[in-house]
Amino acid sequence: MKPLQLNSCIRDIPDFPKKGILFKDITTLLNNKQAFARSIDLLAKEFQGKRIDHVISIESRGFIFGAALAYKLGAGFVPVRKKGKLPGKTKQVSYQLEYGTDTLEIHDDAIPRGSRVIIVDDLLATGGTVRAVTKLLRSFQAKVVGIAFLIELTFLKGRSKLKGYPIHALIQY
Repeated sequence: MKPLQLNSCIRDIPDFPKKGILFKDITTLLNNKQAFARSIDLLAKEFQGKRIDHVISIESRGFIFGAALAYKLGAGFVPVRKKGKLPGKTKQVSYQLEYGTDTLEIHDDAIPRGSRVIIVDDLLATGGTVRAVTKLLRSFQAKVVGIAFLIELTFLKGRSKLKGYPIHALIQY
């Protein structure tokens, strides 16, 4: 299966979660063992030999790809959760949403200073959430080696909020 064929494993759901939105449903890719394995292999290929210490993933669908990728790269996995979901002491960052703010957290002992990390999520849309995660990682003095996504919605121009970071997306719409 070639990378461009992965998009044939993603189904479009019109008007979800609200009218006018065309939702890219990845559950059909996850359910296809060849497509899921290929997506992890392609993401891993991008970071082979780059001495990745930790894969940082954003809840919730990002965890699916991040955990598998951490295993494949021999790296640790660090979940980024919404405020109040982690049991220990955390570092947090708040960021603007279209209507309001949100807060993300990482355990404050999860990433040693100077760690080489990658950020992994299922989808790059506007880039606001991932930009917030990069700010949070600066508080750990971590080196962000790259940012990876299964899907990038190019028309939303999320890359523009992530200048200075190598970005890798398997599928672009």
